[in-house]
Amino acid sequence: MDKTKLGVPSSVPRHIAIIMDGNNRWAKKRLLPGVAGHKAGVDAVRAVIEVCAEAKVEVLTLFAFSSENWQRPAEEVGALMELFFTALRRETRRLNENGISLRIIGDRSRFHPELQTAIREAEARTAGNARFVLQIAANYGGQWDIAQAAQRLAREVQAGHLRPDDITPELLQACLATGDLPLPDLCIRTGGEHRISNFLLWQLAYAELYFSDLFWPDFKHDAMRHALADFASRQRRFGKTSEQVEAGARA
Repeated sequence: MDKTKLGVPSSVPRHIAIIMDGNNRWAKKRLLPGVAGHKAGVDAVRAVIEVCAEAKVEVLTLFAFSSENWQRPAEEVGALMELFFTALRRETRRLNENGISLRIIGDRSRFHPELQTAIREAEARTAGNARFVLQIAANYGGQWDIAQAAQRLAREVQAGHLRPDDITPELLQACLATGDLPLPDLCIRTGGEHRISNFLLWQLAYAELYFSDLFWPDFKHDAMRHALADFASRQRRFGKTSEQVEAGARA
């Protein structure tokens, strides 16, 4: 029997990355301020975490705030920072109780010192949890990530610990913000847009892309399960032919 018809995917991505788009449009449609959409999006985060944990996904990375989002109106940016701070304080206990390890990736230097402290405390409190890794990309950009990895390797060359010829794709990948985790198998974007917006540029090279017309606050349990079922129906070839993949599966 086809498990996907039962809502049970036959193959589950180890790592899912999500661009949570559509909060502002969700709020505008309801004649609400933009921050109301971001607050409503927290419920979608909880729903997606629940489905991923049930499906035994190992890593979930959520694009919460890009390095380009600082260009938004100051009032919205301030509200987002306050929401981020509040959510860290409120949700860390829940994550810890459920065995979820929290990581924040991105350039933290621009955040208020109090928020930086809250991030460190939340990460430390959940560091020993092994059921599931939740990564929040905040003040993150894929180009920044590749640049900081290149800078790190350049310092190693300058110090004489590496030769330029020693630098391989694998070594650079290990220096990325996600370097110790599996690469994303599935990238989801909500809100009807079809682009990746400077998110995990290196890491998404072979990820399956899934686009949903739902605004992020409406992307709940059923929508996430549908995305997992869609992933399970795809054949991932990684440059091989379908025949090669099928022959390898039979071996």
